[in-house]
Amino acid sequence: MKVALHICCAVCAAGAIERLKLDQHQVYGFFFNPNIHPEEEYLKRLQSAQRVAAEYGITLTVAEYQPDIWFKLTHSLENEPEGGRRCPVCLRIRLARTFQFMLESGCEGYTTTLTMGSNKKAVVLGKIGKEIGGEHYLEYDFKKKEGFKRASELARSWGLYRQYYCGCIYSLQEAEKRRKK
Repeated sequence: MKVALHICCAVCAAGAIERLKLDQHQVYGFFFNPNIHPEEEYLKRLQSAQRVAAEYGITLTVAEYQPDIWFKLTHSLENEPEGGRRCPVCLRIRLARTFQFMLESGCEGYTTTLTMGSNKKAVVLGKIGKEIGGEHYLEYDFKKKEGFKRASELARSWGLYRQYYCGCIYSLQEAEKRRKK
């Protein structure tokens, strides 16, 4: 099956692409992350994702960086903690755009590397993905079956950039507070 894979970062992509290929899928990477702040961080993650796509020989389509969209839709949720009410809004923005990419690119299904993250619940992503794209959403929990361990091994061996926060300005602020303690 031709699968549109939303890619949040290189580490998660490394393990997810491997898994999808093992499941005999043709993977089409899609990088759309208007939540990532600041732009320098966005560019680091993008460059690293491009490296992973090259390692696997897959196409990576990069959508325009549009943080204004993210800020507009999450402006009233800035005081929410990581994992709070802001996160589903952010996930929906990215999955909706990935579904659109799936339709435009002729893929038959879509999924996201976000399920690789320990703080991202595959059940929540699955619910949102199904609401947007019905049966087109492929419910993978990429961290399972030692997926996160494998992604970490690949990241180390390839020397991939590893971020220390989810991506948005608010998760950056929370991470900075933790680092200062």
